[in-house]
Amino acid sequence: MENILVGLDTPDDAAVFLVNRDLAIVQTVDFITPVVDDPYLFGQISAANALSDIWAMGVEPLFALNIVAYPREGGLEHLAEILRGGAEKCAEAGVAILGGHSIQDPEPKYGLTVTALARPEEILRKGGAKPGDRLILTKPIGVGVATTAMRADQANPKVAEETVKLMLTLNREAARVAREVGGAGGVRGVHACTDITGFGLLGHLWEMLRNSGVSAEVSLGSVPIIPGVEDLARMGIAPGGTRRNLEFLRDKVHWDPDIAEPHRLLLADAMTSGGLLFAAGPVVAPTLLSALREAGLPSASVIGHIIEETPQPHITVKSEFPGRFSAFD
Repeated sequence: MENILVGLDTPDDAAVFLVNRDLAIVQTVDFITPVVDDPYLFGQISAANALSDIWAMGVEPLFALNIVAYPREGGLEHLAEILRGGAEKCAEAGVAILGGHSIQDPEPKYGLTVTALARPEEILRKGGAKPGDRLILTKPIGVGVATTAMRADQANPKVAEETVKLMLTLNREAARVAREVGGAGGVRGVHACTDITGFGLLGHLWEMLRNSGVSAEVSLGSVPIIPGVEDLARMGIAPGGTRRNLEFLRDKVHWDPDIAEPHRLLLADAMTSGGLLFAAGPVVAPTLLSALREAGLPSASVIGHIIEETPQPHITVKSEFPGRFSAFD
């Protein structure tokens, strides 16, 4: 159908359907199993995670519908707390919840279908990254390792507190800054975007590269990591999804030989409600980075750059960049 701008043929963070030449519907669906024990926090985190897909498209969510799976014996008070958490996080984002659907399921699940309206030229996609673009990440990585340790009572309170804080942080401000820096009515200079969730930083970057027909270099030393999580990774703590991500990336990533398994796991870590990853032109990148930090995202960092057009995208991960890249961090 000619009205489908983004669908199964061009996988992205949300679907885009063209209503007319000036208006498009942007829609996503996302739900997860609990990553924390507190049902209220789980509801908040799941809502933030689902809303992120819309902000990754560079647009503002309009309304949402709840998706709930819950065991019959689970206790309605816990379900009420999950829904309260989701509703309050959506209210923080200025998004109305207009309904939803629930089923019985042995394992709790919660999420949202989220809808937005936008002008077609305002929409950011995973594809569009260009050689010379700087890769800017807005939140630290390591959430999957941290939540795995939290469930096993192996994470210290500071790591747990910082991890929950990051998952609760909406990507709304990051998307707003990208729109403003990109110019009124478009995203001039910000060429591509995705959010970092279940496929990990390198998995989602590879999707961006595949959709753009380019390759990239990443500097491990420039990637923000939740303080204390590196120690957990060295202990071998990581979710199954992280290990599967690393296996998937086996033939897609060229590693500096001194990058050990714990850091490889962290760069592939399966995240919940991670940050946004932008590919921005070298002229606009310093302005974007400064604006993100001024907007309350102090961990925002230039972590790499796009190096070439290629029919078979790959990622080169270096321990550090040469000094000539330091001016962009």
